[in-house]
Amino acid sequence: MIVFRDPSEVPADFGPSIVAIGKFDGVHAGHRAVINKARVDAAATGARLVAVTFDRNPLSLLRPDKCPESLIGVTQKLTFLAETGVDATLLLTFDEALANLTAREFVEHVLVGSLAVRTVLVGEDFRFGRGGAGDPELLAEMGGDLGFRVEVVDDIRSVDRDRRVSSTWIRELLAEGDVEGAGRLLGRPHAVWGEVVHGLKRGRELGYPTANLSSDLEGFVPADGVYAGWLIDEGVQGGTRRQVRYPAAISIGTNPTFDDVPVRQVEAYVLDETDLDLYGHHVEVQFTARIRGMVAFDGIDRLIAQMGDDVTHVRAALR
Repeated sequence: MIVFRDPSEVPADFGPSIVAIGKFDGVHAGHRAVINKARVDAAATGARLVAVTFDRNPLSLLRPDKCPESLIGVTQKLTFLAETGVDATLLLTFDEALANLTAREFVEHVLVGSLAVRTVLVGEDFRFGRGGAGDPELLAEMGGDLGFRVEVVDDIRSVDRDRRVSSTWIRELLAEGDVEGAGRLLGRPHAVWGEVVHGLKRGRELGYPTANLSSDLEGFVPADGVYAGWLIDEGVQGGTRRQVRYPAAISIGTNPTFDDVPVRQVEAYVLDETDLDLYGHHVEVQFTARIRGMVAFDGIDRLIAQMGDDVTHVRAALR
């Protein structure tokens, strides 16, 4: 997948293109429905398939008091968009200059001028231009003038809950620790991504060494507790970049038994590994099931016994 970070980076002969546009926070099932429809149109016309999105939630600039925590970071977003099979992503920097473009200026500058767009696909709630003045209906009117058509892709709804699949709903589930429910809406396990850093090494002292992720990791951190999941290392071995997937017991919280961790941390114990050196590696930690909530234990012996029980439950969950 080609990544452009400004319309000026798009080659003059790049188009024509079919564009799917949106915030794509989570690249969840609803977002992929828009991209999948765009893929069909691109295949039928021989055009390029392009995702147009933003480097941050526009609300972080326009209404920071109303801006929710993002489900994924930029690195994750580009990775997940690449997995959908788009030819390119135009990742726009949402700054004052972009925010002040009128709806027509946005369309002319971004969609028509740089991408030679033929079809634009959006969700029903898509808004664009200064003050969010543009909506799908206005976009379609502009398309009639500027030579492209607009398709509005219907919302994807959960069959069992009859609720629209949305980033808001996924955040609610993760805040409750329901990583399985969130995973169903995402179409993949929810994950965080970041660098492995040195911690207090207390897990090693207790017989369960953990990979601690830096506090500036990407991705929405689920509720405190213990989870079953996977640690995916994309390190370089023998000069070759290779991805290794390890089963893991994952802890989120502030270590209440010792009460000496000032901020929430994500740490993963790779099952049956005691000498794995991941310091400095950027890893993805995927959550597949919640084992229990986070509690303080009366003494180290009880904590170690519980950790052993947690690992047993994690093995069963990952089987």
